[in-house]
Amino acid sequence: MFPKSPRDSPWRRFKGLRALKAVRLCDKPGTRQVEARCWRMLRLFLPVLAAGFAASGVDSGYAASQNGPLTAEASIDAAAPEAPNDKNPSLIVKAEILLDRAHFSPGEIDGLDGDNFRSAVRAFQEVNSLPVTGKLDPDTWSALASHDSAPVLRRYATSEADASGPFTRAIPTELERMARLPGLSYTSPVSELAEMFHLSQGLLRRLNPRADFERAGTEIVVPDVPEMNLRPGSHTVEAVPRKDKDNEGPIAATIVVDKPAHNVRVYDRDGRLLAFYPATMGSEERPAPSGVFKVRSVAWNPEYHYDPKFAWKEVRTRQKLTVQPGPNNPVGVVWIDLTAPSYGIHGSPQPEDIGKTESHGCIRLTNWDAVDLAAMARPGTVVRLEDQDSPVSPLPAPVSEGQRPESRRQVP
Repeated sequence: MFPKSPRDSPWRRFKGLRALKAVRLCDKPGTRQVEARCWRMLRLFLPVLAAGFAASGVDSGYAASQNGPLTAEASIDAAAPEAPNDKNPSLIVKAEILLDRAHFSPGEIDGLDGDNFRSAVRAFQEVNSLPVTGKLDPDTWSALASHDSAPVLRRYATSEADASGPFTRAIPTELERMARLPGLSYTSPVSELAEMFHLSQGLLRRLNPRADFERAGTEIVVPDVPEMNLRPGSHTVEAVPRKDKDNEGPIAATIVVDKPAHNVRVYDRDGRLLAFYPATMGSEERPAPSGVFKVRSVAWNPEYHYDPKFAWKEVRTRQKLTVQPGPNNPVGVVWIDLTAPSYGIHGSPQPEDIGKTESHGCIRLTNWDAVDLAAMARPGTVVRLEDQDSPVSPLPAPVSEGQRPESRRQVP
């Protein structure tokens, strides 16, 4: 049935049914006259059909599949390349989960062949001495799948905490109005669960089309990735600092911020790559600094303090503002403070925009990637902000304090 939308009408539904009729007609053999007629109908009505699905929020991949969403659980588990550079959404979801577990973050797991996915593929190819194409070719898939043969999806029963928040049902866009709220939590259980398991809200809904996310105890299908630990606070859901057993987790010696390539990379003291993340950093108006700095401290669930001297175009107030903690706080759930004054690496309330938009000078990651990085960072960890693209492969030698140059930019 042609999907309804807020802009639905009898005429729209009539045209939608005519479009579906045209599709069925063109699927049957006939004379040249019939074929010509059907293609004229398709040219006339397919834009209407596509607009109707877009207006209703139905995924185009869903509309094209006669057997349900392309990203159904069974199709993801069974996904394997059928052709070079296969862009099947189910295959991309599976590859994104495998990349995430291998510490090559694709950002938000969404089943799309986007820039962040291709960047993660390129990084994986480079580290594994494969031709660097950014495409999911057979050799890349073989290397990725051989590293990890565990199922990519799992079942999760939502908890009372997942369903009860606390939530901030409406997040204002103006910083002045944000500052009036007691917290900036998730807007719903769906937004919370999506961040917990590193995927887009749209994909979470497509994997669980009949799930009641508002009810505790609902069993849902989610990516089998390291879960972002959360807890309920007074006015917001809070991130829980990761505690590695016996403090045996990896420790970052060097963090490289590759500004041209829009990524952040983490290396241990021997120069081995620990993690790769897509990132948003700076703008023409307020570029990120360049040079070598250090991590000063890590703040979990931070407040955000706005000073009028920052002179953001979209903020008119001349007073200092304090925005309370929460995942929808402008700096997300964690702030990694740098020795570059007023600059840091932090989370983001909009994971879908990472690597695609600009920032006010700092380095933004998804909340879950920022949490992962914060668990490895220590006061004194070296942070290199580079103006030229550099290889992802292991560093030739760790940066020592004696090698630390002065910053090439004056920062506010």
